[in-house]
Amino acid sequence: MKKITLLLFCGFVVHFANAQNTCATALPLTTAGLYGVDAVNGTDVPSPICADNGIGATAGEWYTYTPGQNYTVTITTDLPINSGRDTRVHVYTGTCGSFTCYAGDDDGGTIGNGYLSITTFAVTAGTTYYIAWDNKWSASGFTFQLIENPEIILPPTPVSFVSMPIASLTMPYNICAVDMNNDYLDDLVGVSSSNIRIHYQNADGTFTVTDIATPTAEHLPSWSIAAGDYNKDGYNDLLYGSGSGLTLMRSNGLGTGFIKDNPGQNIFCQRTNFIDINNDGNLDAFSCHDIAPNCYYLNNGDATMTFYQSSVTPGAMNFGSIGGNYATIWTDYDNDGDQDVFISKCSGPPCELHRNDGAGVFTDISAIAQVNMTPIQSWSSAVFDYDNDGDMDILIGSNGSSGFKFLRNNLDTTNSVEEPFTNITAGSGWDTNTSTNRDYIAYDFDNDGLLDVMGGGGKIMFNKGNGVFEAGLFPGMSLGAVGDFNNDGFLDIQNGSKIYRNSGNANKWITINLHGIQSNSNGIGARVEIYGSWGKQIRDIRSGEGFSYMSTLNAHFGIGSATTIDQVVIKWPSGTVDTILNPAPNQNLLVTEGAFPLAVNHNENNATFVIYPNPVKQTLNVKWNTNAMNMNSAQVFDLNGKLVLKPQIVKQSVNVESLQAGTYILSLKDDKGTQYTQKFIKS
Repeated sequence: MKKITLLLFCGFVVHFANAQNTCATALPLTTAGLYGVDAVNGTDVPSPICADNGIGATAGEWYTYTPGQNYTVTITTDLPINSGRDTRVHVYTGTCGSFTCYAGDDDGGTIGNGYLSITTFAVTAGTTYYIAWDNKWSASGFTFQLIENPEIILPPTPVSFVSMPIASLTMPYNICAVDMNNDYLDDLVGVSSSNIRIHYQNADGTFTVTDIATPTAEHLPSWSIAAGDYNKDGYNDLLYGSGSGLTLMRSNGLGTGFIKDNPGQNIFCQRTNFIDINNDGNLDAFSCHDIAPNCYYLNNGDATMTFYQSSVTPGAMNFGSIGGNYATIWTDYDNDGDQDVFISKCSGPPCELHRNDGAGVFTDISAIAQVNMTPIQSWSSAVFDYDNDGDMDILIGSNGSSGFKFLRNNLDTTNSVEEPFTNITAGSGWDTNTSTNRDYIAYDFDNDGLLDVMGGGGKIMFNKGNGVFEAGLFPGMSLGAVGDFNNDGFLDIQNGSKIYRNSGNANKWITINLHGIQSNSNGIGARVEIYGSWGKQIRDIRSGEGFSYMSTLNAHFGIGSATTIDQVVIKWPSGTVDTILNPAPNQNLLVTEGAFPLAVNHNENNATFVIYPNPVKQTLNVKWNTNAMNMNSAQVFDLNGKLVLKPQIVKQSVNVESLQAGTYILSLKDDKGTQYTQKFIKS
């Protein structure tokens, strides 16, 4: 063992010791304090990976720590002496060769370039924890600090999570949770350069492990992964995003193998998505580009792809003209039935919101919407309806010192004016949340009907209503891929070699599984709505949220203590609308596109309004039977439930002259989101 050197730094003793090159010879840390690492050059490489950014390390430095009492411990390199350095730390329980990830961090720091590490976790007296640093980003030396704080007595949370190690979760990239065998149960998908390991979920919540050999991937999902059925063979395909390009692994049509597609373009990829950009019923592939304008591949309908780069390729759609693109959220923020895109930026340019105006035209309305604030250091954002008012709001996530920005959507469909979002960060709980992270995702973890947000710091920010979020602390639990891994209606989390199983509560729920026919088979881009005593809740089906992970493609809703659901409405990308009346709570509801056409008798002839003349040639007049009604939008559907017209309401009338002769349904919506319909004949 080499000698230990003691140096003073700002009045503190710094311990330098170099006998920790292997797990077996890991140096015991006997006290809190500052410790110096002269270089990361040990022969043992940390495994499994407990921090983000995947594999790539070739050396490690090892310590052990056995506390004498229960503490809340922080390990950090986020110190002025380390400014400009880049570190990554992993914390394990278990023994050498049989580890379970307990904590870890890559870029949680704020000092210098923000690439330093900081992780906080609870420890138990007498338990040995292994601390490993790797050279993923740098082999240079650094100083780290171990801080022991009194054990935190955690406040009660609406739900709890049970940590469940799974020994077979050993792929380098265990970052995907999506159905892979068409039973609509969320499976666990792990990836290596030549293998896809699927943990198929069984009906009893156990898993069956299957390895599927693949052609060697030129690019691995070191930054992100997305899933979707882009060749429409009925099985999900995978999109790997690396720092130098994309690799597509598409199913062989049987769910038993994969065919590799390597597009070949050099892209410094960040977030990846599957999305039907041109709404032709086929999924396209999208990639954020860190150092250049964004890129996408349009699906030719035969599983081949054509490459485009925004502002570079002739005829390309406009998704910005600069780099710094870290994460995309595809969402219908203006409720017009097509997919817009919000782009998170990091360390420089402001975030962008691109409105889909149809026919391949995307308009940058960032300034009009006032989402282009600076400074911003965000690797991802959560776009969700926090207040259940029927439109999508934005939380710009913090991965640095600039803090969170919480923005409320002020959508008003009664006019053609583009209303700006309102900054409601102050007093929301996001203004006092000092945790940072790369990934931010919004799900209803406690099934109370309000969407919560998970990011960094081992916490879930629970939505308390009225624009207020309250931290629930879960020491040792990190964000990961989200899905229901035991089919109990409560969402679980998978990170590294563990799943964190949600213990649930008495709240009720419903999960909507989609099978597209005219639209893409996953229903990606669909808007799912549920109505009941709570009012209205909405979800957009997305492939790729947050920064790295791929989570469930099922639409999950909590409904609290409600015992009934009035209706479920699915608005498909094709324009088809399915409406299911009075579905039972606590079930997985499978909806095939077009199987539940818009119910023509829902609120029909209920003395709310009458229409005339009927049949009609040009102008259909609307007469309200109460002065209290405030209708703000109109839509016309054919009898198959397909949206065919969105007329303006002008002086209590709508123009339907452009329709072909036939029978249609006029749907009017009031300012509370309630839908009223009448059937009419166009002559």
